[in-house]
Amino acid sequence: MLEKKEIEYENTILVGIINKEQDAQKSKEYLDELEFLTYTAGGIVKKRFVQGMQTPNPKTFIGSGKVEEVLQFVEDNDISTVIFDDELTPAQQKNVEKLLKCKIMDRTGLILDIFAQRAQTSNARTQVELAQYQYLLPRLAGLWTHLERQQGGIGMRGPGETEIETDRRIVRDRIALLKKKLKSIDKQMATQRGNRGSLIRVALVGYTNVGKSTLMNVISKSQVFAENKLFATLDTTVRKVVIGNLPFLLSDTVGFIRKLPTQLVESFKSTLDEVREADMLLHVVDISHPNFEHHIDSVESILAEIDITDKPTLMVFNKIDAYLADTLEEDDLMTERTSRHYSLEEWEQTWMAKVNGDAIFISALNKENMEAFRKTVYDKVRELHIKRFPYNNFLYPDYIETQTEE
Repeated sequence: MLEKKEIEYENTILVGIINKEQDAQKSKEYLDELEFLTYTAGGIVKKRFVQGMQTPNPKTFIGSGKVEEVLQFVEDNDISTVIFDDELTPAQQKNVEKLLKCKIMDRTGLILDIFAQRAQTSNARTQVELAQYQYLLPRLAGLWTHLERQQGGIGMRGPGETEIETDRRIVRDRIALLKKKLKSIDKQMATQRGNRGSLIRVALVGYTNVGKSTLMNVISKSQVFAENKLFATLDTTVRKVVIGNLPFLLSDTVGFIRKLPTQLVESFKSTLDEVREADMLLHVVDISHPNFEHHIDSVESILAEIDITDKPTLMVFNKIDAYLADTLEEDDLMTERTSRHYSLEEWEQTWMAKVNGDAIFISALNKENMEAFRKTVYDKVRELHIKRFPYNNFLYPDYIETQTEE
């Protein structure tokens, strides 16, 4: 019997700043997310360093005193990678690497590395490779010493590890070739979408790791890969789903994240065409996450960036089984009650009023409230279907509750 190979995690530290754009609370939220990203990529965070400053140091991002503090910790604790929460300029990355004498990454590079791990299909690999080259192009000068060591691990996957002798001209040629390849893939995907007939199209959107793939598995009876890590799904999956006797197409797309690299938004526009061409969106939200309202804002911001703001949308608040409200003691007169103290029932009233009833609260993992979810989706898809095909609305009567839940 073969022994299971243990994953070797790299020792890493995180670096963030506090300024007028992100206060201490927001900085902590970003670093919490960065730590989860690091774990997803294969790293263990040993410590976080945070510095308050109005503007980042143009040479080293953080101040010289903080650099010395980080260097001391790196030398004393066998740290292989230092990850910054914000995107570094090529000069900052080069300077900090010289001072700390270890691998330096920023949030953008880390996300690109995770995408390189997760890309399975030719389409996804091409999109990720293009984004990587666009990110690496201005950093080529500082990359050579990085690569001469022939290290593996976080940030060293993808095109960089086999391109030691390349120059900018060759990289630009490669970028042009990948863009041409993506255009060809876009045409193929457009043809595939055109061949799907006239079924109503519904797309799952949402922040990464909110349970979109789990929800798709439940309602489409398929086996889409789902895992409690960020960006478990990169490739768009489309399944034909039948609720009651009403068929429609359901697509699961890549999850969004705050500070999503511009290169990825550009490269994944073909994948996001599934969302753009959908008739309706299911915006899945992890209500158990303490910052889910910020996640909603991030998703809506990215949808606006790719010109998707006018589609019928159903808010699907998932993971109600894991939701825990903050509690207030009866004699606590000093602490102000905020949305963090809302019960699920209060959230339902708030969101039902805010989005005109277009919201549903479920647990895809435990299949809680799935019958109400199916009925809501059925009613909305039926409404879209009748608008498109008014002559055959008699085929789809009002939703009839099933006897047993999946």
